[in-house]
Amino acid sequence: MPLQAITKLVSADLLSVNETILQCLESHVEVINQIGHYLINSGGKRVRPLVVLLSAKACQAKGTSAISMAAIIEFIHTATLLHDDVVDGSKLRRGRPTANHVWDNPTAVLVGDFLYSRAFQMMVSLNNMTSMRILADATNVIAEGEVLQLAHRHQPDVTEEQYKRVIHFKTAKLFEAAAQLGGVMANQSNDIVNALAEYGLQLGMAFQLADDVLDYQATNQSWGKNIGNDLAEGKATLPLIYAMKSAPHQQAMQIRKAIMQGNLADLELIQEAIIATGAIEYTQIVAKEAIRKAQDALVCIPPSPYREAMAKLATFAIERGN
Repeated sequence: MPLQAITKLVSADLLSVNETILQCLESHVEVINQIGHYLINSGGKRVRPLVVLLSAKACQAKGTSAISMAAIIEFIHTATLLHDDVVDGSKLRRGRPTANHVWDNPTAVLVGDFLYSRAFQMMVSLNNMTSMRILADATNVIAEGEVLQLAHRHQPDVTEEQYKRVIHFKTAKLFEAAAQLGGVMANQSNDIVNALAEYGLQLGMAFQLADDVLDYQATNQSWGKNIGNDLAEGKATLPLIYAMKSAPHQQAMQIRKAIMQGNLADLELIQEAIIATGAIEYTQIVAKEAIRKAQDALVCIPPSPYREAMAKLATFAIERGN
């Protein structure tokens, strides 16, 4: 089931989410409107809002609260992208210049702050303490993940466990919250909400693992950002961690040096080492295990086209870009 077939199930709700986003973006400060619209219209797949909507539909949620919650999730995600691009010094995202590159770093950071605070204004309007707690916890964990990733930069001795902790905090936590919130909006039991949380967590892990593979496997045109970004930023992702452990000494030292220096001079040789050691296949195996766990977590959700779409979305997480 391609992504288009999955989104078709909730196409009307996704249109409502986009309308809500545009309405809530409005500000008296023109540069906020400009950057906000630039980001929202940058071609993102709206996967996290999609998780909210599918989860809510699978749990038979009533009313429009899931639409508002999906918009809130997208605001938080967009804010994290703004801050990420400033921290990483990125110039390209989704095939377009980043906001910090088009405007400047201080403006991008402050507009990210605006999006965070607007998201919390929207949360308050829903008057649901459980959802506020989930989102408050999620945003705090995401911030911890960002700091943790920064602390691990240019550190070639990062372990697989440390790497997984970073991507859990930085990426998977928002997927976890998105899936949970669908159940909360449907007033489901704690068991159902916890199962949805596990689904979202594992889905988010698989998404990030797939991203880390694509950083060494895709092309700039298909990927929408510069290949080798992670290495240039000194990030020891799983393909690099596995390759360093499995490669001959000289190649392993080459990778270590590149991580420590953030140097792309040997990118082609490092890509060859990643392929030769089976690091791509290993990372894909770890991602597929996360997908299996995500799909297993859905067993307690009643069968429906929406539950099936959630299971297929997990598969899409590792098939995109291939």
